[in-house]
Amino acid sequence: MKLYTKGQLVLSVICTTAIVVAASSIIFLFVNKNSSQKVQNQIVEIKENPSQKNESSFNVGTDEKSTIPVSYGTTKYTQEEYQNINVYDLCNEAVVNINTKVTSYDWFLEPYVKDGGSGSGSIIDKNGYILTNVHVIQDATKIYISLYDGSQYEAEVVGQDLDSDLAVLKFNPPNDVTLKTISFGDSTALKVGQKVIAIGNPFGMERTMTTGIVSGLGRPIQNSNKRIIRNMIQTDASINPGNSGGPLLDTSGNMIGINTMIMSSSGSSSGVGFAVPSETAIRVVADLIKYGKVQRGTLEISFFQNSKRIAQYADLDISTGVVVSQVEEGGNADLAGIQGGTNAVYYGTRRNIIYLGGDIITKIDDISIGTLADYYSALESKRPGDEVSVVVHRNKKDYLIKVILSE
Repeated sequence: MKLYTKGQLVLSVICTTAIVVAASSIIFLFVNKNSSQKVQNQIVEIKENPSQKNESSFNVGTDEKSTIPVSYGTTKYTQEEYQNINVYDLCNEAVVNINTKVTSYDWFLEPYVKDGGSGSGSIIDKNGYILTNVHVIQDATKIYISLYDGSQYEAEVVGQDLDSDLAVLKFNPPNDVTLKTISFGDSTALKVGQKVIAIGNPFGMERTMTTGIVSGLGRPIQNSNKRIIRNMIQTDASINPGNSGGPLLDTSGNMIGINTMIMSSSGSSSGVGFAVPSETAIRVVADLIKYGKVQRGTLEISFFQNSKRIAQYADLDISTGVVVSQVEEGGNADLAGIQGGTNAVYYGTRRNIIYLGGDIITKIDDISIGTLADYYSALESKRPGDEVSVVVHRNKKDYLIKVILSE
């Protein structure tokens, strides 16, 4: 067995300690150098590529797979979102906010002006023509329209049509103002399920956009003026008070309808809204701008609504339809053979006289006539000179009569 002196042992311990310390120092310097190099590389990369922030991420905990991506400066849109954005950019500046003033009377029957209704409208011509609904401007003494930039102008009524609930307004833009307009689309080509976009001012929220689909076509809906508008477009796009008169658009930004009414028990959108089709609007607008009214064909008669009370009194076998009270002598109905009544009676008040015993109109072309609203609706799209087939009920029998409509 080999023995070591005390001095040799002390020297051995000192050498071993020195070796351990030196090794630890070398390992520490190596690790620290690598870490510094990684940070330096990151700093250099960020300095050299300051715009490339959309690929950044940071680690959660120590697991390199646990990362949360963070995007900067780049937003990706779906194709549908691009469509919505594009339509809004094209059309929102052509949608106006309409506010009215109406005349009312106090307890002493003194007139005063107060705020009336409000709604939306579409600029359809660079000269300042605006399309809206009749009920938006009902009974207005003053009409004001506000553009997208907040500027306000007073407008006048060019013409209005109760049968379609459409009205045309006109304001005079300054010479240095170029108006954006909305073009009409083809409502006859619409399909149920097709996407549509509504822009308007619901509850005063200017140029609000909502989206939906065509939920139904060809709906006959009675409006607030007791007129039945046929071929209405039904949509689930949110339409609320203030949307009336605004455009219903296709995905190309063309106006395929004019938002007019909703079906709701609360007064707010329930997903059932209706728009007058552009096919009707194109015809009505042309007449309103040219004549101030719509040129429709008419029957030269006076008439009243049939009812159970009248049917019982006059011993009639039907209680619906439109009763011909009088026929204008030499008029189109007279020449065609339609007969008026001969038995004069008071109706309603002693100042109203109707004549019983005349023909009862039950159908015009393919439209059944049960009420006055049906009668007006059947003639809504007819022009002077058009020939219509009129079915009349006379002495408990039906007769078909051809009539050329007058202006």
